[in-house]
Amino acid sequence: MDRVEFVVDAALLDRLTHWGGNVSALHREMVANAGGARVPSLATLHRAVTRALAADAPSPRGDGLEPPDPGVAMTVDELAERLFALKIWAGDPSYARITTLVNAAWRRTGRPSSELVGRTTVGDCFRPGRRRLSADLVTSIVQVLHPDPGYLARWQQALQAVAGQRRAAAQVRAYGTLPPELPLFTGRTAELRHLRDALTPDGPVVIAAIQGMAGVGKTQLAVRAAHLLPHDRTLFVSLRGFDPDPGHPPADPVAVLDGFLRLLGVSGSNMPHDLEACRRLYNERLAGARTLIVLDNAVDADQVRPLLPTAPGCSVLVTSRRSLDALSPAVALTLDVFGRPEALRFLTDKAGTTAVREDPDAAARITELCGRLPLALGLVAAQVRAKPGWSLADHAEWLDERRRAGRLDDGVTLALDRSYQNLDADRQRLLRLVALHPAEDFDAYAAAALTGGDLDTVRTGLRQLYDDHLITLAGDDRYTQHDLIRIHAAERAHEQERPAARRAALTRLLDHYLATAVAAMTILYPTGADRRPQAPGTTTPAPALSGPDAASAWLSAEHSTLMAVAAYAADHGWPTHTSRLAEVLFRHLLNTSYRDLLTMNDRAAAAARSVGDSRAEAYALNAMGVAYTNIGRAEPAADRLQRSAELFRSVNDIRGQAHAVINRANVEFYHRGPAAAKVHYEKSLALYREADDRIGEARALDNLGYSEGTLGNFDEAIDFLTRGLAVHVEVGDLHGAAKALSNMATIEARSGRLDQAEGHCREALALGRRLGNRSIEADVLDALGLVYTRRGEPDRAIDHHEQALTIKREAGDRVSEADILNGLGEAAHAAGRLDSSVAHFEAALAIAGDSGMAEQRARAYTGLGHTLERQGDKASALAFFERALHLYIEHDMYEADGIRTLLAGRRSETSSRTTTP
Repeated sequence: MDRVEFVVDAALLDRLTHWGGNVSALHREMVANAGGARVPSLATLHRAVTRALAADAPSPRGDGLEPPDPGVAMTVDELAERLFALKIWAGDPSYARITTLVNAAWRRTGRPSSELVGRTTVGDCFRPGRRRLSADLVTSIVQVLHPDPGYLARWQQALQAVAGQRRAAAQVRAYGTLPPELPLFTGRTAELRHLRDALTPDGPVVIAAIQGMAGVGKTQLAVRAAHLLPHDRTLFVSLRGFDPDPGHPPADPVAVLDGFLRLLGVSGSNMPHDLEACRRLYNERLAGARTLIVLDNAVDADQVRPLLPTAPGCSVLVTSRRSLDALSPAVALTLDVFGRPEALRFLTDKAGTTAVREDPDAAARITELCGRLPLALGLVAAQVRAKPGWSLADHAEWLDERRRAGRLDDGVTLALDRSYQNLDADRQRLLRLVALHPAEDFDAYAAAALTGGDLDTVRTGLRQLYDDHLITLAGDDRYTQHDLIRIHAAERAHEQERPAARRAALTRLLDHYLATAVAAMTILYPTGADRRPQAPGTTTPAPALSGPDAASAWLSAEHSTLMAVAAYAADHGWPTHTSRLAEVLFRHLLNTSYRDLLTMNDRAAAAARSVGDSRAEAYALNAMGVAYTNIGRAEPAADRLQRSAELFRSVNDIRGQAHAVINRANVEFYHRGPAAAKVHYEKSLALYREADDRIGEARALDNLGYSEGTLGNFDEAIDFLTRGLAVHVEVGDLHGAAKALSNMATIEARSGRLDQAEGHCREALALGRRLGNRSIEADVLDALGLVYTRRGEPDRAIDHHEQALTIKREAGDRVSEADILNGLGEAAHAAGRLDSSVAHFEAALAIAGDSGMAEQRARAYTGLGHTLERQGDKASALAFFERALHLYIEHDMYEADGIRTLLAGRRSETSSRTTTP
């Protein structure tokens, strides 16, 4: 029978489902039930089942519809609904068929039969009402329904976001400098020599790995080696590979790259939002400089691999408790505890030569009781220095007593307990409370908030804890803790601090961050400050924010901390702090990181929903809609903004409703065109007037004006912009007035009113520079470039466009960058620089992508058509004109008439040339 084609029918596949996809079990059943008849061999059955499953597998629909976007989901139920929609999209296969395919895929990866799933378990993933979803199972279901890697990655991100794991993993602090090395570094001579020999800063990328148990000194060795190696710049990050606290999961590689890119000069709003795009930009920025990258405390090679550079001249130093051989490092060091001579020398260096010389036997006993582990030895040495009245024998006897009592079973715990007991009561409390801080590092102000003490006393205590090796320096006035020390101290906090006292300390900390954030934002963004949440009353010291530079520096230094604090507050009983912090920081996050704007407000929305605060939830959803808009995700943006408007309506918050509607209009403008946006702009204007929000009214008039100008309704556009300008002036909103003047100049230039446009440009430029508003300055320079191109002065136009482009690139404003590049392309075309013109238009298209930004794509296509036509490539020119016409018609833009006429003329010319006389 094996020589005959064996066909697996539907009934047999159903039996396979019964056996959980186990072909061997199915074969045994067939043999048992054969009654003497021949059955195919197991190998033949395997081949036949594989063919049948492949033929019966779901396939993507051919009607052009996109599969559902999992990123819209905010809850487990919503994710289950999206999974069901994917099932329908894939042809609605049965749950039995999906189960069979999943189990078959799992068996191919070597999973044991005990881990395979049944049909009921699979079916439950598609139904609402579950508290959680198995990320592993859902990922496998998605993979069999639509096996596209990019789409699968979107589901993995959505699963992590709903579960809350990704939020914590995304809170990472990266550094552009190395941590300070210890004043005394003992031993590891051979290891240092290997590292220095291997990590040459020239040539191909070199990787060195340091592996070993916790507390063995991997980080200190890495830092010591890094300080000795030649390099032009440094990137350092702790990957949190083995922190036992679930609130500090291993760092997400995308978040690490985000932090590195910021240090390499990439602005937050210009940050890519997927791993591969981050990696490409990372390697671009690393090129041309000798960079040393230190990746400390990695969980495994998979976490490290995305962070490895390809740019020549880079060196990478990785530490981990696990093997990193999969990275094929040039040098792999497995660090063990000190040998006996090295341990004794380390203790001598740290505790003092005299003490060790007086009782070398006691010193040797101490090194053995500490397991010759550097972390433990450093802690004990600090206690030796702190108790000059104790001999080394006294210390050794105390440690030995504790060990014999069976209370402590390893050198680190023994040393930690000894160190803690030897602190006075105030320093014990300080150590306990700073261990509760939710972020990776902290400053003296945060420590003062936790303890309720004065700043000078707290700073003195922190310096003493540093001397005792219980905290380490992370920068100027910033400290961090080894995870083993932090966990030990946190346990003491839960043992010795009443729950009410711990909550009071953490409330003071959260109040400190919220109050200081309010102060910083009021300095940087005074307009609308009265509408943001007010600062809570605090009695603990706060940094003096003397002006915009100080406020900006504080927000920058505490950015990752504020993200961690907001997440902690949401998860541990302070939901209002999360929602208020998100509302206060909206403008800051909008200007620094769309990803963080989305993450914080995702938490804020859930936190507000948990306490029934519809207004706060609506503000968070509005902010999420803005974030999604800026990263080009139109569907989730529209979804969040629609929810936001409905919630604002339910609590009768007219102003909030207007915010959501105008932001929804912006989504429509960028993705469906000005005609689709107009009705929303009109509705927002009516709502702002109902709310008596004059600033909002003026901005709605501005947006209506710009939208009408894009439609070619120039008189109506100038009327809206003039009225908006009058309101801005009336309420003293100078930033808004400068923006209105800039928009007016752009519309006037497009309509050929060049003198008026230049006059308004001069006014807006003077006002924008007086206010220090670089964004408006760039907008005006771009508008002046347009004026000069249309006046026949392309060289002056190019100069102004290039100035504008520099500013917008610094700010990471991608939409404006595409606009300016198109202006440069038009100016270069007018100047006869045709190759340069093509390059600018193509750069604009690269930013605009394949969807959204229809105005800029159509403008680039038109410019390419004109330029290629001048270069003699008429066929390509006609193709670009056709693309432009399609977009202009689709989005109701006035340029369609001009392109339609141009194409009719070109076709007529072609027809006349090919007609036989």
